[in-house]
Parts: sequence; C-alpha cells; structure tokens
Amino acid sequence: MFGYRGKGDYHRLGHGSDDHVRRPRQVQGLQGKKVIAIATGSLHCVCCTEDGEVYTWGDNDEGQLGDGTTNAIQRPRLVAALQGKKINRVACGSAHTLAWSTSKPANAGKLPSQVPMEYNHLQEIPIIALRNRLLLLHHISELFCPCIPMFDLEGHLDETGQGPSVGFDALRGILISQGKEVAFRKVVQATMVRDRQHGPVVELNRIQVKRSRSKGGLAGPDGTKSVFGQMCAKMSSFSPDSLLLPHRVWKVKFVGESVDDCGGGYSESIAEMCEELQNGLTPLLIVTPNGRDESGANRDCFLLNPAAKSSLHMNMFRFLGVMLGIAIRTGSPLSLNLAEPVWKQLAGMNLTIADLSEVDKDFIPGLMYIRDNEATSEEFEAMSLPFTVPNASGQDIQLSSKYIHITLDNRTEYVRLAINYRLHEFDEQVAAVREGMARVVPVPLLSLFTGYELETMVCGSPDIPLHLLKSVATYKGIEPSASLIQWFWEVMESFSNTERSLFLRFVWGRTRLPRTIADFRGRDFVIQVLDKYNPPDHFLPES
Repeated sequence: MFGYRGKGDYHRLGHGSDDHVRRPRQVQGLQGKKVIAIATGSLHCVCCTEDGEVYTWGDNDEGQLGDGTTNAIQRPRLVAALQGKKINRVACGSAHTLAWSTSKPANAGKLPSQVPMEYNHLQEIPIIALRNRLLLLHHISELFCPCIPMFDLEGHLDETGQGPSVGFDALRGILISQGKEVAFRKVVQATMVRDRQHGPVVELNRIQVKRSRSKGGLAGPDGTKSVFGQMCAKMSSFSPDSLLLPHRVWKVKFVGESVDDCGGGYSESIAEMCEELQNGLTPLLIVTPNGRDESGANRDCFLLNPAAKSSLHMNMFRFLGVMLGIAIRTGSPLSLNLAEPVWKQLAGMNLTIADLSEVDKDFIPGLMYIRDNEATSEEFEAMSLPFTVPNASGQDIQLSSKYIHITLDNRTEYVRLAINYRLHEFDEQVAAVREGMARVVPVPLLSLFTGYELETMVCGSPDIPLHLLKSVATYKGIEPSASLIQWFWEVMESFSNTERSLFLRFVWGRTRLPRTIADFRGRDFVIQVLDKYNPPDHFLPES
C-alpha cells in the first residue's frame, strides 16, 4: 500500500491524473508489488520492487523516465530496458534517474556449453570465438556510429565511378542495430514538430469505394476512388511541417459515418489503406511470380508493380513512401507484406540473382537452360524462342530491337540482358517511394540498415508478445488483480497470432505492435470498465 499527498500536476503522484491529493491514496499501478526503494526528482518518481523491476512515472521532458521518449507517464510503468537486471537501488536528480544493482548476476561471465541448434552455420565455430567476434562488432559500432555525420551517405560517385554504397553494403550487416538506430532517431527527434495535436482534417469517403470498384478490381480509374487514392490526392495540400508530427499526421472525418477521430479514425484510415494496397483496389502492388504460380517462397508477399509508370502512379508511389516514413517517425507499424527484395531496394541496396530466385524460382533455371543448351544452331532456330523476358507481372518485354528470336550466337547476350532487366525493373518505382520517404525521414541514413531492419522499422514485429502489451496496460474502474482482468489475459494467451492481430485491429486500428516499448510513445493500452454497462454480459466490448 502506497499513499501520496500534495500536488498532482505532471502526473507525479502516479494516479493517472493531475489532480491535487489532500490525503494519502493508494497507487493502483503498484498494487501487489513489494517496493524496496523509491526516489523522487523535481517532477518525476522511480521505484524498484523486490523482483528487480523498475517503475517510473511523472514528467519526462528530458527522457528521465527511461522509455526512450519525452512523453509524460501518468501511472507507474515498467522500464522494459531494465528487465532482468535485478535492480535494487534507485536515485533521482531534478531531471535524471539512476538505477543500479548491488548483487552480481547469477549468469555473469557464463557462456552456453554449445551453439544453439537454430544457428546451424555456426556449429563448427568455437563458442569463445563467437563471443570475441560479438564483442568486436559492438566495439566497431561504438566507434563508427558517433562518426556517421562525417560520411557521405547521399550516394555520390567518386572518380572511379564507385559510390559509397559499396562500402556501406558491407557495413550494414556488421553494425549493431541499436547503434544505427540511435543515430537515426537523433535526427528524427531533432526534426520533430511538437506544437500541435494533429495535422490537417481530411474527409474520406469509404462508402464510395465499393460503388466504384470496377470488374478489374480497381476502385475507380487507377484506384483513385479508394481511400488510398483519396488520401494521395489530398497530400498536395499538406505543409512540409505537418508530416513531421510525432503522432496523428492527419485527422479523419469519414463521410456518412459518425466517427469522432480521437486517434482511432486516423489509425483506421492507415489500416484501410494498407488493406487496399494488397487486395487489388489500387494498382501499385502485385503478387510475386511465385505467388501466381503457387510454388516457391514468398507466395503471400507483394512487389512494386513495374507496369505502373504514369505520372499518377508515380505520385501514388511517392505517397506510399510518405506512409512508410510516417510509420518510422511515429513508431506506428504498417501491415504491409512486401517481399524482402523490395525492402532491400528501399534501403538503397542493389538486387542480386539470389533475390530474383526468392520471388521467381523458375526464372534463373529457365535462363540457365537456354545458356547451357547443347542444341545445334538449326535446332535453336526451330524452337523460335522470342527475344523477350517476362517481367514481374507476367508481361513479355522486348529486350532488344536488334533481335527478334534467341539464337545460338546471341543467347549469351540474351541471358545478360534478361538478368539486367529483372534486376532493375523496379528502379523507377523504388526511386518514387524513396522520394516520398525523404519528405518524412532522413533517407540517406537508411544506407546503414539492411532490408530486414527497414522492414521491422516500418512494420514492427509480426509476432505479438503479450509481455509488451502488458507492460503498457493501465486499468480504469477495475483492479489489475480482478478476476475479469485475469480472465482477459488468459484468453489473450490462448489466441493465435492471427487472432491477436484481429484484436489489435479492433482496439487500435493496427494489426502489429510497435517493436519496443519506446515506440508506444505514451499510447497506453487502457482497459476500462464503466458502471453504466450493467449487467456486463448484456453488452459487447467497445473501442
């Protein structure tokens, strides 16, 4: 039982409001926790429990609460970065916090006896060598990441015609993600606009989408009647500053729907646009060749449509880039299932033959058959193979005006031209998407990230860990220890990942969680029980 009295502004009392409290009141967020140390700063508090957990709350203007943001926290929240550290001492200054442990970790200095089975390629390397390599990689990152501003990340060519990406491609995979992301976040935070609650108000008509869907699947001409198309058309009225907000970049008014957008309407518009991109309402994405043929990997993934080249399409691709940038800046994940080669190109990496095989398993074997075929010149001519190559959407593309058919003499050139075309067929679309991203985030810094790292920055984790959701959960009108809450979490535990995604869509308008607790940025998961809903079994949940 913990009680406080006095001023409650800046949420320093941990009760979820800024009301002054004249008498000691229990801090509900710490109920059931045995607190062994507590400290107070000027406008914030920190405590630790006998289990080694650290909780902070109050003002956070200098990031003193340890969640990676500068957003105030209304109730005690677990500091996820200190989990497992067995903290038993805390202290505060006016705007800083210290936490430390006087006990030695039980596993300090210990290594596993053998390489875990899932790391098959490392099985023959001694454990001590792997440990030393990890330490070296951390040291390299610590030396390099603070010096990132000294490097040219724009991709300018040197005297030999080589760009810096040659070196950065080698660095991407060995720099520790945390170091790169800290440098990236510093630039994002420095350019954040914090003087408004939300961006411009936009009207979106979801009712017209079904009415305007053509037999080909598009919502209106080139998908312009879709929510994505409507939003893209309104982008020209957005000021550059409005794209740099830390949360709602626009406020939504759905035509013919009684939605008061306090955040849910904005999230729903984002989720709706992600769905439209992948269900055929817009022309920007296509399923992979493996998906069309129902064979190989990445069958459920999408590629940028190489046939979408009009000025309208390019403008749509730029808006797609804006959406990706907003997801990174706000920490609000998108539900987009793009194939890995797409993320590589968006990160500034060049595609390889292996990337082509990832999305079209029959393409390279078909070329090798032509290159290595032992047929005679007459037999080759009898095959009458056209000098064309199918693009990612299945359309045949003429590779040269010089040749009509593949012959024994020109087959080597055909293979070279075919591979070169497929490696670069998305270049225009990728450039447009990156141009849109550059309106929101520092695109040159993406040269330090791998495609997978960029995907997790945009889309979050496909897994939905309940411990992360629990760490940002707060309760109103009910105690955390109540049977109803215990039943709720038991049901969530029993859900499959797909069911958890559907639950998130219901309560948040998104299907993925942010990757870390820092990316929640003050967006608590609130479970509230209202007295007016009585008896409770007669009512359905609301969000």
